[in-house]
Amino acid sequence: MIKEYKSISEVAGPLMLVKDVEGVSYDELGEIILPSGEVRQCKVLEVNGPNALVQLFESAAGINLLDSKVRFLGKGIELGVSEDMLGRVFDGLGRPNDNGPEIIPEKYLDINGLPMNPAARDYPAEFIQTGVSAIDGLNTLVRGQKLPIFSGSGLPHANLAAQIARQAKVLGGESNFAVVFAAIGITFEEADFFISDFKRTGAIERTILFTNLANDPAIERIATPRIALTAAEYLAFDKGMHVLVILTDITNYAEALREVSAARKEVPGRRGYPGYMYTDLATLYERAGRKKGFEGSITMIPILTMPEDDKTHPIPDLTGYITEGQIILARELHRKGVVPPVDVLPSLSRLKDKGIGRGKTREDHADTMNQLFAAYSSGKQSKELMAILGEAALSDVDLLFAKFADEFENRYVSQGFETDRSIEETLELGWELLGLLPRGELKRVRDEYLDRYLPAALTEISAHHESELIDDRKSCSLEDGEA
Repeated sequence: MIKEYKSISEVAGPLMLVKDVEGVSYDELGEIILPSGEVRQCKVLEVNGPNALVQLFESAAGINLLDSKVRFLGKGIELGVSEDMLGRVFDGLGRPNDNGPEIIPEKYLDINGLPMNPAARDYPAEFIQTGVSAIDGLNTLVRGQKLPIFSGSGLPHANLAAQIARQAKVLGGESNFAVVFAAIGITFEEADFFISDFKRTGAIERTILFTNLANDPAIERIATPRIALTAAEYLAFDKGMHVLVILTDITNYAEALREVSAARKEVPGRRGYPGYMYTDLATLYERAGRKKGFEGSITMIPILTMPEDDKTHPIPDLTGYITEGQIILARELHRKGVVPPVDVLPSLSRLKDKGIGRGKTREDHADTMNQLFAAYSSGKQSKELMAILGEAALSDVDLLFAKFADEFENRYVSQGFETDRSIEETLELGWELLGLLPRGELKRVRDEYLDRYLPAALTEISAHHESELIDDRKSCSLEDGEA
């Protein structure tokens, strides 16, 4: 028998104090029954003796202290899961938000999940193709990995997130691949962009989309990524699917965490965030991975905007400790028109070596990746010298490296948000760019690979130059005709 209480003593914004309660526990779900019969949900934030502090999932408007009742349900938030969730759009609490029918659940799962036993974890070792050269070729994503994207305010991380969700696939296992996309604390325009983009491209058919809007309660924002991960765990470990989870924006989640912490009058840590934020973020990130004896897996790409583009801010700082690398978007490249503006030099995938090579991508992948990194770094240094000393101070080789850096940004990194490159196309483009440099400078590639792949790349370069010359002649003849 669920007991009802008419002992609401105080309502302050989204917080409500209920006195003289029995057997109520932290994180328990509750319902507020208004005199009109309307029911609103709440969650227990704190229990102090016979008093319970609860936070509302909805507005506190219209709550009458005298006539409203509260009942506690004896359980936390649960999500009803089913394969029918694929192709559907839900709100931040897992309720259908696309005018479609209610889901008939196969079972109900606690959104906090169960910790994955470290001994049961399987090592990530399979390549996931995102279709984005800067990730696939240089900072490879591996099945079961946690690879965050560090962005800045105003940078096109939403477009990149949608592109990865559209294009990502496990080679040879496309039919068993799903995407769980959680948009946390976003505007209505951003939510509409994701929904319409997924529907336009047909990606919605293999996607479960959760949208928590900026005007939704902070307590719902904390639940949204957990609900998304619960759906992902069901697809991965009950249905044997390869699931890619994209969470955007983790910064909005951390702000909600700070807001709830302040409401509970907790002692703040760095920049006002709660001292347990590292542990809290780990409860999200560590739900990704592979389990021994299970076919499915969860791969995670959390996206966060760095306040003031500061990599040392607590949110990216703590995220970097828990996850296996980072993809960084650069404002400088964005200003140059590089799309997507991935800054490859500070970006890192710590597990990339496990997912590339013979039988996974191609045997020359590791060598070309190392050589592209080294050549781009040398090219950037040459460009900096050119800016200080002038072009005349550079050697012929330095000028070639400077040209390589420009071509690398314009052709390899900048591919647009609609281009889906296979790993073979990415590797061939890498060889084509390396063909701009003298063979003697390609010291990180084995001779056998140079003999096998470089001649074809040089042929491609000459064909590319010929087409450029033809285009130039056409434009010249058109200008002469106009004159």
